[in-house]
Amino acid sequence: MKRICFVATVPVAIHVFLRESIKASAKKWAVSVITTPDDDDLLCDMNAHLIPVTIKRKAAPLHDIFSLLRLLLIFRTSHFDMVHSITPKAGLLSMFAAWLAKVPVRIHTFTGQVWATKKGLKRNTLKVFDKIIIYFSTHVLVDSPSQYDFLVEEGVLPKGKGLVIGHGSICGVDEHRFHPNPQIRDALRAELRISAEQIVILYLGRLNRDKGILDLAKAFSLIAEQRADVVLVMVGAEEDVAFSQVQEACGAHSSKLRRVDFTNSPERYMAAADILCLPSYREGFGQVIIEAAACGIPSVASNIYGVKDAINDGESGLLFPPKDYQELTLSLLKLINNEELRQSIGAMARTRALELFSSKNIVNNVLILYGDLLDSEQS
Repeated sequence: MKRICFVATVPVAIHVFLRESIKASAKKWAVSVITTPDDDDLLCDMNAHLIPVTIKRKAAPLHDIFSLLRLLLIFRTSHFDMVHSITPKAGLLSMFAAWLAKVPVRIHTFTGQVWATKKGLKRNTLKVFDKIIIYFSTHVLVDSPSQYDFLVEEGVLPKGKGLVIGHGSICGVDEHRFHPNPQIRDALRAELRISAEQIVILYLGRLNRDKGILDLAKAFSLIAEQRADVVLVMVGAEEDVAFSQVQEACGAHSSKLRRVDFTNSPERYMAAADILCLPSYREGFGQVIIEAAACGIPSVASNIYGVKDAINDGESGLLFPPKDYQELTLSLLKLINNEELRQSIGAMARTRALELFSSKNIVNNVLILYGDLLDSEQS
């Protein structure tokens, strides 16, 4: 039986992006997962062998060397036929280690570039790291067409090497999990002390400056001046922006904020929302947008590479210029003030998400790719 291995910096990346591919792969091949042992309960139902290796997200030269050597030892002794990495540091270390160990199929998936918002030496250095990942991989997946174009234009990805599965997204959206649910909507609103009449803007993601969190806080403060019935629900772990900073930016309207930490059930919050907002400065695709769309929720999001593949502007959501909180405010108000428009865009968003981004189709295409690559190495 062929042996394949998935590598990520943290379990949540595996859980969110590769979970269904791993579960489907485990029916055909022997599957292992290498990731940091934190929150490994996220991987409990995947029928895969967990190999704990701590891979730090940020630069840690001595620890990174240790992790590289650990990966090299694992790859040499396990005799994997394929290694598939996701997240930048996991890709850098595992693609090099897999190349040294002579693993025949080495795949890395790009889900966005940290360096996209950087300048000068830091930008150029991080770009070199991505080029190294590409050099040592045999195949590269990119999770959106516009991200593929961006990588080619920046001289990082040789034209013709990368592949986008379908219309984008790594895992697509599961319509059985993400769908309108009036019962959950009522229950969660009661839990968060939100009435049925109030309008909920949902942000779901890490509290990170590059996610445009503070732009959203400024926009919400302006919206709350005009509409007393609007609530902002923020779901996600704190990173380089503390929730207290968001409260401060919202000023007198901070009482209209609701805060929830990381959740394994984003569909519950989407069911309770009226509008999803993703004001990010950099994204590989915008997975949360198609998940909200499948729930019948329209999105307002920044017009950047990756995200613009998840939204058909004006039909399944609204795009605004990144970092422009005034345009963000106007876009949100357009949907807040027009319930009929909000519902019609939400309905079109759901139709588009299920037609273009079905998880079943994307996972099937991924399995076909794996099978073709593994077969070609055998022949």
